[in-house]
Amino acid sequence: MNSPASPKPAGAADHETHKPSNFLRQIIEKDLHEGTYASRRWGGSPGDAAHHAAGQADPAKVRLRFPPEPNGYLHIGHAKSICLNFGLARDYGGVCHLRFDDTNPEKEDAEYVNSIKDAVKWLGFDWEANGESMLYQASDYFDFMYRAAEYLIEAGHAYVDEQTVEQIRINRGDFSKPGTDSPFRSRTPAENLARFREMRDGQHEDGSMVLRARIDMASPNINLRDPAIYRIRRATHHNTGDKWCIYPMYTFAHPIEDALEQITHSICTLEFEDQRPFYDWLLDRLCEGGLVATPHPHQYEFARLNLTYVLTSKRKLAQLVYDHKVTGWDDPRMPTIVGLRRRGYTPEALQLFAERIGVTKSDSWIDYSTLEGALRDTLDPIAPRAMAVLDPVKLVLTNWDEVMGKPEDSSQAAVGVLDECSAPIHPHHPELGKRHFKIGKEVWIERTDFEETPPKGFFRLFPGNKVRLKYGHVIECTGCSKDANGQVAEVQATLIADTKSGTPGSDAVKVKGVITWVGVNDAVPAEVRLYERLFVEAHPEAGGKDFIENLNPNSLKVLKAFVEPSLAAVKADEKFQFERHGYFVADRVDHAVGKPVFNLAVGLKDSWGK
Repeated sequence: MNSPASPKPAGAADHETHKPSNFLRQIIEKDLHEGTYASRRWGGSPGDAAHHAAGQADPAKVRLRFPPEPNGYLHIGHAKSICLNFGLARDYGGVCHLRFDDTNPEKEDAEYVNSIKDAVKWLGFDWEANGESMLYQASDYFDFMYRAAEYLIEAGHAYVDEQTVEQIRINRGDFSKPGTDSPFRSRTPAENLARFREMRDGQHEDGSMVLRARIDMASPNINLRDPAIYRIRRATHHNTGDKWCIYPMYTFAHPIEDALEQITHSICTLEFEDQRPFYDWLLDRLCEGGLVATPHPHQYEFARLNLTYVLTSKRKLAQLVYDHKVTGWDDPRMPTIVGLRRRGYTPEALQLFAERIGVTKSDSWIDYSTLEGALRDTLDPIAPRAMAVLDPVKLVLTNWDEVMGKPEDSSQAAVGVLDECSAPIHPHHPELGKRHFKIGKEVWIERTDFEETPPKGFFRLFPGNKVRLKYGHVIECTGCSKDANGQVAEVQATLIADTKSGTPGSDAVKVKGVITWVGVNDAVPAEVRLYERLFVEAHPEAGGKDFIENLNPNSLKVLKAFVEPSLAAVKADEKFQFERHGYFVADRVDHAVGKPVFNLAVGLKDSWGK
């Protein structure tokens, strides 16, 4: 079954589409208006000041970057950042670099590199621009970072400190007490340079010394109290191997990476706001030495995504995986991009979600229903419809043969006459045609559609009541049979002649209830996985709680269901609305023709906690 054509991705480039403004858009528009970065040149690849000076005028009006550390799978918060950075670059005639911030050799892996590239591509973005690939990795800049460190030492802006980690911590002071100078702070540049080269050459043990920036040990911003910028760490790096036994600290590497790549607007989350003075201090010093081009990048911070019922800590997500609380990083209950994709989320839904929640500088919580609403709104206009029975009980139409007659083919006597029914593939896209299925003497219905003693307001099947089998006939319930445990094993009803949907006079018999069904003769058995939110509380860690204790024991239910025959040959990742139930996706891992597996992506309406 083919899906209707997908609508344009939310936020897709369109000069006629109004983009909701935010403080980042206002900053970019102001810089473009004032020509803040109009004089920049681009050497065709990342490089130092001389490299870019020899290049052409930068064809990109702005340059942004998405700089994940390849130490885990990306999650919904990263999806927001991807949409933000790539989206702004697209909207303002710029480019967005994909940069792997791989300065920590012990936690990074090629598996994560590949998963990140897949996620960015799947979300609808690309790092190709102007015939060039803007895919970079920070470790390619290690040589320059070392050169920058030596320059800082020679200029008197950095020194090698041989205090212990604990001594450095104590001497840094706190918010009420200024720091104390290290006894090694007064070394000459020549002494520091010699010591730093010994660090580089592996002459000292891990942790025995660090290179620190010399700034101000009395600064009210503790991040400016001579932060460490290089440490000794003997570890094999996935890109550079064993070339280095010293590695730059993230706060030192990141601004250099931005500068070498000629980034104009370096966008990060609020926890880096206190680091911005060091970002500027470092790039100002390197500009003074002519190492990086001017004007150098500027950092801007926005509030990170806080989503109810969700954790985005990589460490805690890893705990869920390794403790087998979930089936893996792509478990459909996980907030990872691979998990959301397997759940049935679309790139359009995540882009729409990012657009709806906007960008602010104040922390707030976004309700999970906002994410689900974005998925409903993108699937509703495109998802083909189908009928499915998730908790089946057999309904027998006891007078079927009397009303419909005997089959002409004697080999079909046991089955009886089968009546052709049809329904639109999509109610708002008649051009897509119809789907076809058959009704016979026996059909599967939802167990909840029958009540022997109905509650008030129940309009479905109970003895003496009439309902319509959707797209089929009107029937009247006559009773049920039960098994030894007293559970309903079969429901009986009679067929009311001349009431088939779409035939003359079919509406002569008025009913209040309409139920979905699947014919026993052409039903397709399927595994259906019903997912709920992974945690029972909106804030799983509130009040110091152990998030594991707040896991939802009902976050997954696996059902043996029946679906209509139009779903017999669908492919993995295809999405549908199961009428009355919600939106489902053919599982991208376990689904196969002949062994269909469908995941609940989202219900038809928000019913959580109601």
